[in-house]
Amino acid sequence: MIVRKFIKEKEREALENNKEDSAVILLLCHIMNIETTKLFLLLDDELSTDIIEKFNEQFDLYLHHNKPIQYLIGTSCFYGYDFIVNEDVLIPRFETEELVENVLYRYDKYFKNQKIKVADVATGSGCIGITLALEEPNLDVYATDISSNALAVARKNAEKLGANVKFYEGDMLEPLNDKFDILVSNPPYIPENEEVMSLVKDNEPNIALFGGLDGLKFYNIILRDAKRILKDRAMIAFEHGYDKKKEIEALAKKYFPLAKVETLKDLEGKDRMTFIYIGDFNE
Repeated sequence: MIVRKFIKEKEREALENNKEDSAVILLLCHIMNIETTKLFLLLDDELSTDIIEKFNEQFDLYLHHNKPIQYLIGTSCFYGYDFIVNEDVLIPRFETEELVENVLYRYDKYFKNQKIKVADVATGSGCIGITLALEEPNLDVYATDISSNALAVARKNAEKLGANVKFYEGDMLEPLNDKFDILVSNPPYIPENEEVMSLVKDNEPNIALFGGLDGLKFYNIILRDAKRILKDRAMIAFEHGYDKKKEIEALAKKYFPLAKVETLKDLEGKDRMTFIYIGDFNE
């Protein structure tokens, strides 16, 4: 079958099964071991029987067995970098790219090329900490996670992408003994009783999804313990549930009553990020 026709048929099949049609090109490029740009040059070529059979085997797992395409191909693109992912880590989300972008912007604005230390708490695949280290060489990044399996993935990603990040196993801030200028975290924040799509709940590690009864458990822990590891002038950056703005602000003021608190909307207009400025952040 011609590549172009094959892609169209499989994209239609994906949509008919309420799946994302973008998975077709991702999977086909993975099976053929080529970049997307190369695939577009081959649209009028004939696909081999071997490629079709391998594709259909994996595509069936995606369509009918609830397997995320990122786990099937073993990678997920985040901020332009291909991160290794498997069942031990969450699949990086686009909203988290916005968190990274805003941390980098505020580093430029408030720290102005200084060499500073950053703590990435509950790092998972390492996508936040590794990306920050790659994008800004002045950031000395430390990352923690309670899962040894997740840290193994994060270390592989750092090695693969050439990022200098120090990894520590332990619960939230417990492994950290330095003083940091920036603390960034996208901790588990889904309330335990909230309905979650089966594609997510049945595949991604639940320890990285659920944040207690109200989804605030780990924000409370991080903010409670943050003074121990933060410098007098420091910034905390969180991603959180879109409906938790007031609760996160209240927690921030509880532990840092003099801090400036700023909530940012994501590209969909949802309150997705909160930045907490401790000490002198006058422009």
